[in-house]
Amino acid sequence: MNNKIVRISALCVLITSCAFAQQKDSIASQNQLDEVVISDSKFALAKEKSGKVIVKITAAELAKKSGQSLATVLSTVAGVEINGNQSSAGKNLSYYIRGGRNRQTLIMIDGIPVTDASGINLEYDLRLIPVEQVESVEIMKGAASTLYGTGAATGVINITLKKAAKKSFAGNVYANVGTQNTAEKKNYNLNDFNQGVALNGSGTKFNYYASLNSTETTGISDASVPQSATYEADNFSRINALVKLGVKPTTKLALDFFANYDRMKNDFDGSFDNFNNPDTPLNVSKSEQFRFGFSPKYKYNKGEFVLNSSFNTIQRDYTVYSSYSNSVGESVYNSKSVNVDAFNKYAFNSQFFVVLGNQFQFNEMNSETPYDAIAKEIAKFNTNDPYVTAVYNSDFGFNLNAGARYNMHSVYDSHFVYNVNPSYTFSKLPLKILASYSTAYITPSLYQLYSPYGNLDLVPEENSTVEAGFELNMLDKKLTLNTVAFYREEKNAFGFYTAPITYISNYINIEGINNAKGIETMISYALSSKLSVNGNYTFTQVEERLSRLIPKHKGNVSLDYQPTTKVFFNVNYQYVDQRNDAFFDGGTYATTPVLLDAYQLVNATAKYDLIKNRMSIFAAINNILNEEFVESVGYSTRGRNFKLGLNILF
Repeated sequence: MNNKIVRISALCVLITSCAFAQQKDSIASQNQLDEVVISDSKFALAKEKSGKVIVKITAAELAKKSGQSLATVLSTVAGVEINGNQSSAGKNLSYYIRGGRNRQTLIMIDGIPVTDASGINLEYDLRLIPVEQVESVEIMKGAASTLYGTGAATGVINITLKKAAKKSFAGNVYANVGTQNTAEKKNYNLNDFNQGVALNGSGTKFNYYASLNSTETTGISDASVPQSATYEADNFSRINALVKLGVKPTTKLALDFFANYDRMKNDFDGSFDNFNNPDTPLNVSKSEQFRFGFSPKYKYNKGEFVLNSSFNTIQRDYTVYSSYSNSVGESVYNSKSVNVDAFNKYAFNSQFFVVLGNQFQFNEMNSETPYDAIAKEIAKFNTNDPYVTAVYNSDFGFNLNAGARYNMHSVYDSHFVYNVNPSYTFSKLPLKILASYSTAYITPSLYQLYSPYGNLDLVPEENSTVEAGFELNMLDKKLTLNTVAFYREEKNAFGFYTAPITYISNYINIEGINNAKGIETMISYALSSKLSVNGNYTFTQVEERLSRLIPKHKGNVSLDYQPTTKVFFNVNYQYVDQRNDAFFDGGTYATTPVLLDAYQLVNATAKYDLIKNRMSIFAAINNILNEEFVESVGYSTRGRNFKLGLNILF
C-alpha cells in the first residue's frame, strides 16, 4: 500500500515539473479553461476576478470524454468522488465532496436547485441526466448556502443543459454501442446502447431546442459475482426528452421556458434481507420525473433582473423480493417541489455590484410501503429566504465577495448563514492568492420529519468551511497550477438512533462536531500546440466514523494529443486509495467493517472527424488493464470494456 502511495505521489511531483495547455486541459483542471464563471455570484464574472477555484467542464471537454457517463466525468475532478460510477449502470450513486455526503452536495440544472423530496435525505439522482444533454458543468467546492440555500454545504454542481444554436436550423444524431463486462467475466457481446436526436435553432426573436435520448444496458449483475456462481444480468433503461423555448420581445427582455421528462428503470440486487441470496430478478426500480419552468430575464442600464422558477414531480416505484416471507412487496414514493428564485444585480460602478434576491421553495411527499405510509396532507414544508451578495473588483488586484442569507422555515426556527471570500491578483507576478470562510445549512428532509421515525424537533445541520490557496499561471498560461487547503466542520448532523432497551427508533441531531480537512491541487502543461498533460491530486482526511467510502488519496493524470485537426487521442489514469466500508448481515443484523483495496484505472479514447464539423466517430477502451476492484462491498464493478460511437451534425 505504501508503495502505491509513493508511486502516485511521485507521479504528481513529476507532472508538477511539466507544463500544461489551456486548450488541451483535462477534466481535472477545467477551471482554467474558460475566462468566465457564474457559480460564485449567479452572474458572469471574469475568472481572474473570482476568489474561488471553480472547475468548469466545457462542451469541448465533454466531447473528449465520449462514451463516459456524467458521474464518471465528475469523478475525475479534484476533490470529488462519485462512488458507483464504475459499477453496473443501475447502481445508486454516492457523492463525496470534501468528505461530505449526498445531502451536503447541491445539484442544480440551469441554475435551479433540483431534489427528490421523498428521499430519506434531500438529494438528487444524477443517473436521471444523460451526459448527451449536457452543455457544460461548473463545480464550486465549499459551503455556498448564502447564494443557493439548503444542501450547498460541501459543494455545488451546476449543470447547464444544451441550448439553441445560433443558426436558424441545426441538429445532430448519435449512436453509441459497447460492451458490459466485469473483470472476471469476459463477454464481449454488445450490451450497452445509447442513441439520440436533437433539433434546434434561433431567429431574431425566437429560439428552440428539443432532444430525445435513450439508453439500454445489460450484461452484468448489480451484485458481485463469486467465481462459483453465475448471477443474472441486471437491466438498465432510460428515456429523456427535453424542450427549451426562448422568446426575446426586446433587446432587454428574454423569456425562457423549459420542460423535460425523464424515466429510468433498472433491476437491482442486495436488498437488506436477501442475505441468503442477494441476487434476484424480482427487484425492480422505476423513477419518473417531470420538470417545467419559466425564467424571464430583464437587463437595464445598471444591472439585470432574473426570475428562475420550476416545478417538478418525481415518482419512484420499487418491487422488492423478501426472503423472509418469500413474497414480493411494492413501494411507491411521490414528491412535488416548487422553486422560485428572484434576484437582481445592480452595478454601482464598474468595480462594485450587489445581488439582492429572495428564494421560495416548497416540498411535499407521500409514500406507501409494506411497512408504513406517509400522507402528503402532513408531509410538506416551505422555506422563504432573502439573501444578498456584494462583489468588489478593484483595479489594483484586490477582490472581495461577501454575502448573507436568512433562512425562514415553516417547521423550525429561522437560520442565518454568511460568507466572506477575499482574493488578490499580483500585477507583476502570475499569481493569485485566495481565502474564504463560509457557512451552510441542510434542512431536515420530509422523511426525517414525518415518517414513522420522524422527529419534528430536528434542527438544520450546520456546516462551516475555511479555505486558502493560490493560483499560478506561467509561460503565457501554458503552465497552470492551483492548490487549495480546506478545513470543514459540521454539527447537528442527522443520525438514526435506536433505543437499546425499547428498540424505538427515530432521527436525531447528533451531538458534537465532526471535521474534515484536505488539500486539492491541479496542474496543467501545454508541451506543444498538439500535446498537453493534466493532473490533479486530492488528500482528504475525515474522522473515522465519517470515513466510509472516502479515499484518503486520489489522483488523476490525463494526456491529450491532437496531431491534426481531425484526429484526437486521450489516455487517462486514475488512482483511488483504500477506503473503509461496512457489510450489513441481514441474518444476524451485525455490521462488519471492511477495508477495500486501492485500485488503478487506465482508459483511452480516440476520435476522428470523417467530415469536419459534420460527422465524427470515436472508440473508447475503459479499464484497459482489466483491473479487478471493489467500489462498494457486495457490488460488481466493470472490467475492460469497449465502446464505439458515431455523431452526425446537420
